[in-house]
Amino acid sequence: MTGTRAPLYAQVEDALVARLRTDLRPGDRMPSEDELISEFGVSRITVRRAVQNLVARGLVVTRPGRGSYAAVPRITQPLTELTGFVEDMEANGLAATARVLTVREIPAPPDARRALELPLGAVVTFIERVRLANGHPISFDRTYLVPELGRLVAQDDLENEPVFALLEECHDTPLVEATYAMNAVTADAAVAAALETPEGSAVLRIERTSYTNGDRPVDYEVLHYRGETITFTTRLPRGTGSR
Repeated sequence: MTGTRAPLYAQVEDALVARLRTDLRPGDRMPSEDELISEFGVSRITVRRAVQNLVARGLVVTRPGRGSYAAVPRITQPLTELTGFVEDMEANGLAATARVLTVREIPAPPDARRALELPLGAVVTFIERVRLANGHPISFDRTYLVPELGRLVAQDDLENEPVFALLEECHDTPLVEATYAMNAVTADAAVAAALETPEGSAVLRIERTSYTNGDRPVDYEVLHYRGETITFTTRLPRGTGSR
């Protein structure tokens, strides 16, 4: 690599950035150190510095014992209003799609029954989906809908239509607010398989209950986001009684 005054590591870095933009999709494996040494005719130290710079820029992630990979798109979601996955991805310039795994009616699990304020013995429509951004799995969603709405939504095109839009635009159920509870967990086998990430990886778990008019809960969800993909932001006023 000649013909420029840029350091060799910077030349390798620039070449890999161009490849990430044109040839590699998020999650694709990067060439190994030995492959890069052979391709560019540089030392291992040079290759490592170039890759480390890409990691620092958020363009590449390294997995011990497995190599380096093109980074998943990083998503920033302000917590200022109730939005759905498709709206969030579009705000970040990403194409949102869904892969439906399960749609069935089940006895309401205790958490869903409490959130939806259903009686003992009630049933819910249970939907499992993998949500993708630019074709890469970002979120694994488990959705529980009250039965009168769930039976309608279960007949809809869940691969291509978001549940929020179906409720509001097709089933006359406006969503006016939601409660959120978030915590960090590690991916169990089912979540890891759905998100195509190693078991034990960091995951952000969100419980969300959405309400329609009259403070009536209609949609309870447990969402699992890949930990490296999303940052939630908000702005908080200081209370008048604070010191």
